[in-house]
Formats: sequence, C-alpha cells, structure tokens
Amino acid sequence: MAKTSPSSGRSARTSVWLETKTRRSGRGGGQPGLDRTRITEVTVGLLDAEGLAKFSMRRLAAELNVTAMSVYWYVDSKDDLLELALDAVFGELRLPDPAAEAEDWRDQLRALATEYRVLLVRHPWLSPLVGTFLNIGPNYLAFSRVVQLVVRRTGLPDHGLTGAIVSVFQFVYGYGTIEGHFFTRVADTGMTPDDYFRQAMTTVTEAPTAAEVLEESRQLMAARGGDTVEEMMDRDFTFALDLLVAGIEAMVKRDGGTNSSPRA
Repeated sequence: MAKTSPSSGRSARTSVWLETKTRRSGRGGGQPGLDRTRITEVTVGLLDAEGLAKFSMRRLAAELNVTAMSVYWYVDSKDDLLELALDAVFGELRLPDPAAEAEDWRDQLRALATEYRVLLVRHPWLSPLVGTFLNIGPNYLAFSRVVQLVVRRTGLPDHGLTGAIVSVFQFVYGYGTIEGHFFTRVADTGMTPDDYFRQAMTTVTEAPTAAEVLEESRQLMAARGGDTVEEMMDRDFTFALDLLVAGIEAMVKRDGGTNSSPRA
C-alpha cells in the first residue's frame, strides 16, 4: 500500500498491515494451495538460505513453482513480502508473562533480550528490515507490548521507561546484528567460527599499524576468558546486559520509581 507525498509527488510507502483490500481484481485467480501464509513461509526460507540481496519475486515464484504474476495476486510488492516475513519471524520469540508476579523482572528482561539476540543471529536479514518498515505487524506488536510491560515492572518512573527500553534493546539489536554478520562471513568461508577467528587474528597481526592495538586487545580478551568464539560472545553479551540491568536498578534508587515490584 502506498500514498503520494504532497511535498515530493513521489509514492511514500506505509505498511502492508494498513491495506484495506484482500485481493486486487484483474489479475486472475489465486493458485490452489497457495496463500499468504505459504508465500511468507517460503520467503523466510529463501531469505535464510540466500540472503536479502539475492531475494526477488522471480526467485520466490520459481521456488513456489508458479509465475511471478501469481504471487502478485496475493501481495502488491516485494516490500509487502519482506514486511510479512519480518513479522513472521518475530512470531518465533518465546515471550514471558509480564503478569506473573512471582517472576523477577530482571529474569524476564534478560530472557527477552536473549531471545531477540538469538532471532537476529538466526535471521541475519532481519536487522536491516527492522529499520526499514513501520513494525506494526501482530507479532512485533506482541513483542513490543511485553517489553513495555516488563520494563514498567522495574520501578522506573514513567519518563524513564522508553530510555530503558532503548538502552537494552538497541544494544541487543547492535550486538545481534554484528554477531549475525560474523557467522554469515564464517559460513561463506566453510570454516568453523574458531578457525576463522584464529585466521583473522593472525592476518591482522601482519598489518604493522594494527599490531600495537591488537596486542592490547589480546590482553583484554585473555582477561575476559572463553575458549571458543561462542563462549567469548556469550560472556560479553551477558556481562553487558548485566551492566544495563544494574544501571536500571541504580536509576530506580536514584529517581524513586513508582512501579517497583519486589525481587522474586
């Protein structure tokens, strides 16, 4: 669905979730066994297998064994499909119950952050789409609602809630995006993450200007611990998330929040 921008005269896209029609006329009938759910599932599979850059309506139609025009009977554009795929994978998140009073908000916040991180790594094409679309699909809205309710349980005053959400979930977005790119590069080489990391570190040491900085980095990484790339990434993520949780607790004490719930 699109609308015309008065200032530019160009079409400004809104969202597939705001469309008011279920099917456009003049494009023939739908294909037996084909619907938006099936098309979205195949779209997600292609994005996972081949990446965002290689995705096209023609490639999708070939995978579905239909013509491209048959796909357009169900959606208006490629952007519609990407937006549907974006929301579909948010449906994979396991969301805690923010109304469960016996559960600590700290544990629930950590669980939400970890789920989001895993999602970004599992679907590396996801992160650029999150910043492209309006994110008003039902699965994303369910995730957003639970995040808000859990953060409200921290005890922060209302004016600090959005800042807390931003600090935690933009951190997760950045961390998961970089981690996802790393594993995509590793997969392209056919190496294991640990072998790739060792080779990369060896290669970097051959650059004279990087040697000094790298030596300092080695000391930091040694202090951090972790025998594998996965362990190093998990420890960094966990510690950074703990810092953010501790920061929220400190701000609650400083500002005297009104929505505090006791630690379980």
